[in-house]
Amino acid sequence: MPETVTTGWLDGVSDELDTMLAQADAELRQRFPGPGSDRQPVHTVYVPADQVTADLAPRWGQEALHTLEQYGERLDLEPELMGRVRIKLAEEPIEDLRVDFEDGYGVRNDETEDVAVHAAVHALAEAAEQKTTPPFVGIRFKSFEAPTRRRGVRTLGLFLAGLLESGRGLAGVVVTLPKVTSVEQVEAMVRCCDELEGRLDLPAGAIGFEIQVETPQCIVGPDGTALVARMLHAAEGRCTGLHYGTYDYSASCGIAAGYQSMEHPVADHAKAVMQVAAAGTAVRLSDGSTNLLPVGDAEQVVAAWETHRRLVRRSLERGFYQGWDLHPAQLPTRFAATFGFYRDGLAATADRLRRYVERTSSGVLDEPATARALADFLARGLDCRALDGGEVGRATGLDLDGIWEMARPTR
Repeated sequence: MPETVTTGWLDGVSDELDTMLAQADAELRQRFPGPGSDRQPVHTVYVPADQVTADLAPRWGQEALHTLEQYGERLDLEPELMGRVRIKLAEEPIEDLRVDFEDGYGVRNDETEDVAVHAAVHALAEAAEQKTTPPFVGIRFKSFEAPTRRRGVRTLGLFLAGLLESGRGLAGVVVTLPKVTSVEQVEAMVRCCDELEGRLDLPAGAIGFEIQVETPQCIVGPDGTALVARMLHAAEGRCTGLHYGTYDYSASCGIAAGYQSMEHPVADHAKAVMQVAAAGTAVRLSDGSTNLLPVGDAEQVVAAWETHRRLVRRSLERGFYQGWDLHPAQLPTRFAATFGFYRDGLAATADRLRRYVERTSSGVLDEPATARALADFLARGLDCRALDGGEVGRATGLDLDGIWEMARPTR
């Protein structure tokens, strides 16, 4: 621009644009605050409520190790990776436990379910005393569909009140709302949380919840819009995750039982919509499960392992860093696939991040968003113990605190 041309008027235009976009700017900050800053578990283990015991996590770990002892050589893992999997199974076999009062538990009379709630609370409180509690625990109660709504609210209320009364508290507790079919159900869940917080003397916003995407209505509403996007914003900041439900969703779409899978095209479509809806919101994503369990003879166990390991790796490569596990024998392949994913990517990721920070020329031109993704990859590997701080520091040549800040910036 020629020096003789004044530019002061541009400041006036900018001021006008600031005024025009002030509301849009505020809404963007509120609705899309960026990725979350806390740890995300690599899986959620669903256990029927009447099977939850204080020793559940270490018992599952021992059962998983026993299966690994029997058939582990068939996994063909490198010794270092096998060693890490064994340590994980011995020390932290379950990262996220969900006490299931929904499909895994079934329909019981009110008295029976009340007893099961109290027993589950007692088991979790005892586990906390014994320091055998997984990092995350929670409840999946019955849905807000008309036939199960009252029972769901009752179970949720008794469970949360029981944890508070037991002294265990709600730290790390996750609440799962299943089979959501309308935005109104999410709004009702917000209202329910408000009421529970008031009655239980909890601070406002203390209760968050996950939405399980198990119905086609959750993905596409009658007006053709992606309802899952509207749902997570209708949660008023309480929605912490979107969990894909493989079999309910597939069946609702008319997929024959033999073809229902986490990798069916209808599953990939639903998860792609979930992924776009959650981008930039700090809402975490979880893939579903496979019902092909590693039980039976050696050939059946190994075949199920191969399927599970492949599906876990597939989910990770597609940006779904969490999934469901339903049986102790699935834990070896959950961690083998997860650890392998992060260890396979360590060298290249660390080198790219180091070059980005040092502004060293390379064959890849990374932008700030990609640098954050590189750091987040390493942070996730550290969270689940696939990687350790020493090797990450050596590989990147960077300070670990700097990596954490780059991966999960303080908002």
